[in-house]
This record gives sequence, C-alpha cells and structure tokens, in this order.
Amino acid sequence: MTLFPLFLVGVATLALQIFLLIQAAARARADRETRFHLENLERLLERQENTIREEIAGNRKELNEALRDNRQELAESFKRLGDMQRQQLELFAGRLENLTKTSAEGMEKIRTGLEDNLRSLRQENTSKLEEMRQVVDEKLQQSVEKRFNESFRLISERLDQVHKGLGEMQTLAHGVGDLKKVLVNVKTRGGLGEVQLGAILEQCLAPDQYETNVAVKPHSAERVEFAIRMPGGHDAAQPVYLPIDAKFPLEDYQRLLDAYDRTGEVSAAELESILKSFETAVRRNARNIHDKYINPPYTTDFALMFVPTEGLHAEILRRRGLFEALNREFKVAVVGPANLMAFLNSLQMGFRTLAIEKRSSEVWSVLAAIKTEFGKFGDILEKTRTKLTQAANVIDQAQVRSRAIQRKLKSVQELPPAEAGRLLDDPIDLPAGIPAAAEAGDETDDGHESGNY
Repeated sequence: MTLFPLFLVGVATLALQIFLLIQAAARARADRETRFHLENLERLLERQENTIREEIAGNRKELNEALRDNRQELAESFKRLGDMQRQQLELFAGRLENLTKTSAEGMEKIRTGLEDNLRSLRQENTSKLEEMRQVVDEKLQQSVEKRFNESFRLISERLDQVHKGLGEMQTLAHGVGDLKKVLVNVKTRGGLGEVQLGAILEQCLAPDQYETNVAVKPHSAERVEFAIRMPGGHDAAQPVYLPIDAKFPLEDYQRLLDAYDRTGEVSAAELESILKSFETAVRRNARNIHDKYINPPYTTDFALMFVPTEGLHAEILRRRGLFEALNREFKVAVVGPANLMAFLNSLQMGFRTLAIEKRSSEVWSVLAAIKTEFGKFGDILEKTRTKLTQAANVIDQAQVRSRAIQRKLKSVQELPPAEAGRLLDDPIDLPAGIPAAAEAGDETDDGHESGNY
C-alpha cells in the first residue's frame, strides 16, 4: 500500500521526463546528449519497473486479502440492510397504496366538484355577460339618443334665443326711437320725471305721508306735483307741506354732453357759453319752484327740485357755487334719485320717532290702568281660591260619608240594573271605575272612618 504513491510519482516523473526528452528531441534531433540521456533513462526505467512490479505484486496480495475480508463484511451488511429495506419497502408500499387510493378518491371528488362549479360558473358568466351586453346596448342606445335629443334641443333653444334676441333688438330700436320722440316733447319729458318721482315716494313713504297735485297757495290755480305732509303744524287739519317738483332741462344738458364728447373740437369760449346756458336753465327752474310752491306757513320755507338722472344731478353739483346759490337765493335743494331716497328714509325715521313720542304718554296711561285692574284681579283670584278650598272640603266630607254609607249597605243585596231602573224613576249611571275606587277606599279607610262615624 505504501509503494503505490511511489509508483505514481515514478510514473509522473517518467511522463515528465519523456515529455522533456521528446521536446528536446524535437528541437535537436542530432544532439548526442539526448541519446545518452535516453539510454540512461531506459536503464533507470527498467530498474524502477522491476522494483515497482515487485512492490505491486506484494501490494496486490495484501489488497486481495483485505478485499476478501471487506467483501465478507459488506455481504453480511448488505444482507441485513436488504432485509431491513425490504421490510420498510413493504410497509411503505402498503401506506403508499392506501394513500394513493385515498388521494385518487379525493382527487376524483375534487375534480367532479370543480367540473360542476366550472360548469355553473361558465353558465352564470354567460348569462351575466349576455345581460351586461343587453344593458350596455340599451344604455348606449339611450345615451346616444339622449345626447342627440339634447344637442337638437340646445340647437333649437339657441336658435330660438337668437330669434328672440333679434326681436328684442328690433323692439329696443323702436323703443329708443319712441323714447327720443318722448324726450323731445317738453310736457312728456316732465311727465317722465313725475312718474319716476312718484315711484320713489311710493317706495319710501306711506300713502298718508304725502299728497299729489297739492294747492299750496290759497285762491291759486298753481299745484305742486308732490308734497310731503310734515308734522308740527299749529292746525292738525291743515298740515305743513314740503313741495317737491320734477325738472328735466334736457336741451341744455344734451348740448353740454355733446360739448364734452367733442372736447377737442369745441373752444373754451363756446364751452363756457354752453355751461352758462345750462346754469341759467337750472336757475330758471329753481325760481319757478320758489315763486309757485313755497308759501309759509302752509309749506316749509324750502322746496326740493328733483332731477331724474344722476348725471344731471352730478353736473349741477360740479358747477362751483350753483347748488349753494340755489339754496341761498331760491330756498331750493336739488336732489337726484339716490340722495332723494336717502332724504326720504331719514324723514321716515323722523316720522317714526315723533309717532313714538306722541304715543308714549298713552302707553304709560294704559300701563297705569292695567296695574290698577291687575290689583283688583289679584283680589278676585284670592276670593276664588278661598271658595274653591271650601268647596273641596265639602266634597271631601261628602266622600267620607258616602264611603261609610256604602260600607253599611254591603250586606244589602243588589238588584239587576233593569229591575233597579223600573223601581227608580231616575237611576244614576256612575262612570266606570267609581265603584272600584270606592271599594278600594273602603278597604284602606275601614279601620279609621267607621269608628269615627
């Protein structure tokens, strides 16, 4: 056994040397040293071969003996192992057969159940898909029809709106022309201001707080368009009026607006002339109001001139000193729609304050009378409570005596209702529950009231 590695080493060495010799021979075939070494190597190999043969023969013998012993031991081990494996294989084969049979049965059941479930699921999916397809088709049909209908409806509505807008524009054009014709007429223009003034008064004041077409000067035919009834007059039958008249100097105001629009074309002198003409027209209207409608003590010592547009009112306020001059010289205040409503709202608050002050004394008198009557009412309530207490005591005594009489009559036999009705001309129908309550009272009060009676 120990010589086998040496043999391998020798063989490897021999192979290496042969490789080297062959390589050397290939390089220099005619070299003498190569031959010499080859001869020596052959002799060395022969010696080593003999030695190795001897060692191999000895090793073969030892190996054969060891192998013989190992074969016997392995045969016995294999025999025992074969017996054990045969037994385990037989046992495993039985268990495997049982498991295979059980698995086959379970798999068959599972396969059958899966096939049934798949069949039912396939049928259900088919029906559901068919229903979904029908629903989707219906929805798509309805949606398409609905959208088409909505689109046609929107188009029809838009066309109707376009036609309507064209008609309104034509009507508006006619209306603008009619309005222009109306505004050209001075009398109609004044009526437009009166209508607007009347609407504002109707919105802000009560009907009894203002009057229309009022004669503020006795024995005169002049009548103011609107007049507010002011409190504080000496004669209750003859109130003090605040005159309000509507004015609309359209021609002068229109020329002024045209001049503003043509600022670069109109000279400063021409613009100043237009402004003075406009101011003169406003002063003329204020003078007419002062002369016709201001008449103290029948009226206040001032009046209001209503202009129907905010632009006209702003132009009057823009003229330096014009508004103050109208107040100072003619006692006339110019108002537009916005500040007239504010003025009327403030008047309305003043009217309410005066009404509350007038009725406050009456309220205190009524409260004093109520206080007196309430004292009397308390005395009456006290007397009523005393009478009710006395009546309750009498009723309690009557109930006590009634229960005592019922206890005494327990031994008396009762007659039927029909026979009792024949004997008594006016039988008493007691409400349900009273006899039961009376008997309950008898049971609770038997130990006390019978002794007292």
